[in-house]
Amino acid sequence: MKKYDENTAEPVVIRLEETDSTNNYLRDLLAKERLPEGSVVATDFQSAGRGQVGNSWESERGQNLTFSVVVYPTSIPVRDQFLLSQVAALSVRDTFATYVDDISVKWPNDIYWKNKKICGMLIENDVMGQNIAQSIIGIGMNINQRVFRSDAPNPVSLAQATGKDYDLRKMLSLFLSKFYSRYLQLLRGETESLRAEYRRHLFRGDGFHRFRDSQGIFDGRIAGIEPDGHLLLEDSEGNVRSYAFKEVQFVLPE
Repeated sequence: MKKYDENTAEPVVIRLEETDSTNNYLRDLLAKERLPEGSVVATDFQSAGRGQVGNSWESERGQNLTFSVVVYPTSIPVRDQFLLSQVAALSVRDTFATYVDDISVKWPNDIYWKNKKICGMLIENDVMGQNIAQSIIGIGMNINQRVFRSDAPNPVSLAQATGKDYDLRKMLSLFLSKFYSRYLQLLRGETESLRAEYRRHLFRGDGFHRFRDSQGIFDGRIAGIEPDGHLLLEDSEGNVRSYAFKEVQFVLPE
């Protein structure tokens, strides 16, 4: 694997047959030693894969990519931590878009193929003072799984979308090259470019669609994303509402 920064040690990829969670494994490892930035823990099977806010992640053994990456974005203020989410989401979108059209980012960082979820992620940031000291980015990419048995409403894999199977190691290498490139954009201060690309690739980024908040279902359109990650929706009466994660849902077709 190529280095993405001449001033850092070579990232490493640690491959496991099974673990409870790659985020947990990587965090435990980092408590003992500091790995080179960009290092990865990947596994064939997660017995307790986690999603956002306690959600679980279904992944058949040896069929998908389940892994975590560590970076040390010490120059990034805590107030701008959503940029890491945008970097990760765009990197996954870039990877899938190599093979199939209609890939988008569903706010805040799920990846969709058409109206179905093809990837989820869990990002855990450690803070030191006003900046981010360490970020563990856990990602589950549905690649070769053909049947999903959980009660998740709309999963899909790349194999289902294209009718082909894929080499998981090559897919991981492709993702990492995309991720290192996007992360360098962030470190170079190209934040407006990242934000603009994220906005351009948003799921249901144009036009009015159905949403649900604590008041019920309404028609709205995405009016923007605030720097801290809040979603701005303009309703049919022209009112702009701001939402944090889990405060609003996209109403998807049955």
